[in-house]
Amino acid sequence: MKIKPHQMATVLAFIIGAMAIFAGGQVLLGKDPGYYVIGWLPVYNFMVGLISVFVTAILIWKQSRYALAAAVATLGLHSIVMLTILIAYGDVVAKDSIVAMTIRITVWVIIVGLLVYQSRRTAATKT
Repeated sequence: MKIKPHQMATVLAFIIGAMAIFAGGQVLLGKDPGYYVIGWLPVYNFMVGLISVFVTAILIWKQSRYALAAAVATLGLHSIVMLTILIAYGDVVAKDSIVAMTIRITVWVIIVGLLVYQSRRTAATKT
């Protein structure tokens, strides 16, 4: 069985989204991570995780025409948040938060790359 790029992208989107739901949810439920938490960041992580799992991953799986746009939007949003925490909260942000955002951005770059690759491959076979 050959795994298609959109299938790999779906799995990655689901996993990274589920991880964000878990991480953000733990803090929102009152678990102390042992470091300073920027108040809005767990809410962001939880909400974007939900969107990643229940919207973006499904769009990717169904090969919706909106899948690539949703993936690019998620990547862009993570990048903006990363810049925000580095610039505005650089002196107080936990190293774990930077590592988590770096992992999210890296995974979403891979997801976008897989979707672009598949769309180009699909376009090439139609011509």
